[in-house]
Amino acid sequence: MLLPGSQLLQTSVMSLQTGKELAQTKKAVINPHNLSIIAYLIEGPHLDFTPSYLRVADVRELGNLGMIVDSSDEFITPDDIITDKPIYDIDFTIENKHVVDDQGKKVGKVADYTVDIESFVIQQLTVKKPLLKSFNDDEVLVHRGQIVEVNDSSIVIKSGKIKVKPIKIGSRHYVNPFRQASPQPETAKTK
Repeated sequence: MLLPGSQLLQTSVMSLQTGKELAQTKKAVINPHNLSIIAYLIEGPHLDFTPSYLRVADVRELGNLGMIVDSSDEFITPDDIITDKPIYDIDFTIENKHVVDDQGKKVGKVADYTVDIESFVIQQLTVKKPLLKSFNDDEVLVHRGQIVEVNDSSIVIKSGKIKVKPIKIGSRHYVNPFRQASPQPETAKTK
């Protein structure tokens, strides 16, 4: 199932053990190398440490009540992070990131994104066009397959233009394809 990324923010984090709300999601921690969400920064009055994170691997279920976890023992602090520490330190935000095509033309800024809630992989970006380019449509959907590069300043996508390579002509000697150089055998007629 696909959901807008903005819908997963300010989502309740519920305890399966107590049945109560433990926290709310504040910000997604996104891996810019593969555009997947690895955790959420959470906040709430029942947290032992600030900042605290909830890894998406520890979410048992995502339902109408919110994200359901076993207990508050699933929450981690920056000191608990070992393998993905560089991803947390990057502090990558996808919202308002500039989007340009591979020809260098500005497309717009990321307004939102769509997440597959089974894998927490970002499937498409909702790009808001600049005012002067938004007369017909003010938003463009960009599938993850169109993304060429994600860097510090922008997201580069494939342009919709087909690149045509010019044909090199080596000599000025042209051959008429309808005129044969050698005589062709006559066709036999059958009755």
